[in-house]
Amino acid sequence: MRVISGSAKGRKLRAVPGEGTRPIAERVKAALFNILGADVEETSWLDLFGGTGSVGIEALSRGAAHVVFVDNAHKAVETLRGNLSTLGLSERAQVIKTDAFRYLRQVDSATTFDFIYVAPPQYQDLWAKALLALDDKPLLAPDGRIIVQIFPKEYRDLALTRLQHLHERRYGSTALHFYALAGEGD
Repeated sequence: MRVISGSAKGRKLRAVPGEGTRPIAERVKAALFNILGADVEETSWLDLFGGTGSVGIEALSRGAAHVVFVDNAHKAVETLRGNLSTLGLSERAQVIKTDAFRYLRQVDSATTFDFIYVAPPQYQDLWAKALLALDDKPLLAPDGRIIVQIFPKEYRDLALTRLQHLHERRYGSTALHFYALAGEGD
């Protein structure tokens, strides 16, 4: 696992020990950032279920202004902090050790993010729970995007009021679903 582009290009990331996380495949991460392109620069991110921090770190390497990483696993938080420190990206990052849903309930409603990345453990319907929580709390900035990483068979339509599904991209056993504020879609 490595950083693909930007200031930390080619640098390796430590993986979280054990089986608790599933890092994004490099080809999926490359495809995601090819889709986002220059829109990443000077943006704010929320990397929910942060794990190793691969996606948020890639965003920082490509010029994102700030990333908030949320994970409740001690080993993930320790690995994430280590990766940020090794790459010299800690100053533009905030790592919060808490449950993702507790974070979403407690975060100030005035806080907004340009990109919110949701990649929870598979087959627990946590992606849907997180998306419904994000639909209830206005954390997405105008013209912002939520990207949900799931196994393709996990997807189901959700009754959303503030958010709308824009499109899906599939890469083998990984699907990326893109959401925006209703009326702000592509």
